[in-house]
Amino acid sequence: MSLWHQKTIALPAKCRGFHLITRDILAEFPEVQDFRVGILHVFIQHTSAGLTINENADPDVQVDLETAANQLCPEGSPFIHTCEGPDDMPAHVKASLFGSSVSVPIADGRLQLGTWQGIYLCEHRNRGGRRRLVLTAQGAVLTAQGAAHE
Repeated sequence: MSLWHQKTIALPAKCRGFHLITRDILAEFPEVQDFRVGILHVFIQHTSAGLTINENADPDVQVDLETAANQLCPEGSPFIHTCEGPDDMPAHVKASLFGSSVSVPIADGRLQLGTWQGIYLCEHRNRGGRRRLVLTAQGAVLTAQGAAHE
């Protein structure tokens, strides 16, 4: 038998760019600490922002990811869908390239990200607004006696 926890959270509006959100997720979803073994799935409910896992130590990585995304799909490309502004369709393309979800293993109540890894919100709109994430954890939880309960 598997145990599940699920919660939808809203991140505050962020400027265009790549934003580390690992701490935000853990602060809003402390149930991760209950799992002996499992997986956390993070899904963004938007089509103009994405999620990715990448290096979390050097802030230059955030700048370089934004630069690369803009080179792959620059504003001003000849798109048909332009009713929401010049950043809208490039944002949709970038969101598709980065993806709408990430999954991270959990062991002994901790995300098993690598030493230099973090979860990023990839905000592709100039003014994207609040972003909703659906957080789902599934696995075996720790009991008060320290044994796993499945």
